[in-house]
Amino acid sequence: MEEKVTKRVIGLMSGTSCDSIDAGLCEVNPDMSVKLIHGINYSYPEHIRAKLFSAFRGEISIKELCQLNFAVGKCFANAACALIEEFGKPDLISSHGQTIYHYPYDEKLDNISLKSTLQIGESSIIAKDTGCTVISNFRESDIASGGQGAPLVCFADEKWFKNSLVQNIGGISNVTVISDDCETFGFDTGCGNIMIDYCTQKFFGKKYDRDGEIAASGNICESWLDCLLQDEYYFLNPPKTTGREYFSNKYIENILKIAPSEPADIIATLTALTAKTIAQAYERFVYPQVHTDTVIIGGGGAYNKTMMKFLRSYLPKRLELKTHEDYGISNNFKEVMAFALLGYCTYYGIPNNIPSCTGADKRTVLGKITY
Repeated sequence: MEEKVTKRVIGLMSGTSCDSIDAGLCEVNPDMSVKLIHGINYSYPEHIRAKLFSAFRGEISIKELCQLNFAVGKCFANAACALIEEFGKPDLISSHGQTIYHYPYDEKLDNISLKSTLQIGESSIIAKDTGCTVISNFRESDIASGGQGAPLVCFADEKWFKNSLVQNIGGISNVTVISDDCETFGFDTGCGNIMIDYCTQKFFGKKYDRDGEIAASGNICESWLDCLLQDEYYFLNPPKTTGREYFSNKYIENILKIAPSEPADIIATLTALTAKTIAQAYERFVYPQVHTDTVIIGGGGAYNKTMMKFLRSYLPKRLELKTHEDYGISNNFKEVMAFALLGYCTYYGIPNNIPSCTGADKRTVLGKITY
């Protein structure tokens, strides 16, 4: 195996919320530590973003999906080029891509598994436009090894943190459990910001609830919250993953039929839902196995003051709530840093999944290399 050296890696990521392409130039070291040199949030062009949301709803043709794969690849390349223009070419680019559909269920057709995932953002476009080696398509290899293809950031969490619950609150919420008591494991706790963002746009014409201000102006409807908490996903045992496919526009419109009439109360209750499902997930699946005193929160939810307030009220008082910033890691660019590390490992042929998190049969090297 080639001897590992420090490499400059641009990580590219667009999450479930699809609010922008996060791009970060990182320095990845042989000891698996990662330093963010500079990060940017690169906005999708308006019509490309609209087309992506049409794709999420299953409202585009195969032709349009084919076109969108290359168009999103161009957007990712442009994000990388913005960094290259200022800091020069990196050694590698590591791109998660944009998830269009994630189906981690072992349904069969003619006795062939239909478990699958689809991230778009053609790596060949990124490679040609930047002149860099690109590593992409991380999730497929884990699924081919019997896993769910997620969560993958657990690999970085295990390298960077000790004896903690590392909670990401993006479009979807997921936790990595790192403890001396057991093997590292992780899972999606449930919805993060997807439903809040949808209803903030629907009722207030805003992309998201900045700082949780709308939620703070409303009241939690406890009867509606109790109803939402009965969803079967929250009771499934890990490993488990979910996404926009489950918490879809149709799902949201359906639960809104029994929602309170005041829009601010809707936002407050959905914010409480995210916080409470995290707390209940710990009670059901974490505390029976692990003792910890620290929860480290990242993602957009870390900036939502009302969500953080709700989390504090729902979690045991003994737990100290911190954010990634307390560890010198950007809340905004943590996942970019994680995928920079995943790409670095792929380059060196280092297995970079954690089977106890994804359910895979074995450790395996994730990702495809494009020159």
